[in-house]
Amino acid sequence: MNSRDQILAAVKANQPELTPLPQLDSFFKGQETALIEKFTQVLNGIGGKVIVVANTNEIISLLKENYSLDQIRVISPLASMQEIANNNIDNHNPHALENVELAILPAHFAVAENGACWLDESILLDRVLPFITQHLILIVNKVNVLPTMHHAYEKIGNEQYGYGAFIAGPSKTADIEQSLVLGAHGARSLWVFLV
Repeated sequence: MNSRDQILAAVKANQPELTPLPQLDSFFKGQETALIEKFTQVLNGIGGKVIVVANTNEIISLLKENYSLDQIRVISPLASMQEIANNNIDNHNPHALENVELAILPAHFAVAENGACWLDESILLDRVLPFITQHLILIVNKVNVLPTMHHAYEKIGNEQYGYGAFIAGPSKTADIEQSLVLGAHGARSLWVFLV
């Protein structure tokens, strides 16, 4: 027996006992309780704002209180928001959206662990809209708040879409002279209404 075979035989003879792998399902699934509170805490912590409302009329009232809606360009694909917004955009020219002050968009779901909301091209008027607007409003049904990104990827893993994005908080960067700048490469503010 050569030295190689002796070494391999010694390694094989001194293997530790096999132990079962731990069950990680519950670790990655996260707590499914207090999702609204967790989502609110996380999104507020990263610069967003969460507002729980009963219906879209409350959303419209709050937006009228906080924005001069008759003086700014407001875009939304939602029929329920047509009182304060329009959905007429030139889908072939994203530059036509450069003056959008407020975009009101639905989100498929939200994720409690990181404050992210999932949007795909099926609910956007234009894929650039959430990033070119000055202020972004997302509307999510509160039963669609998921605990973790693992839940989120299970939900979107088998879906068919050409474009989608997780959006969490307003745009921000801190690499310019070590100062936090909001709206550097996207919306300056993000409000999420949980209905």
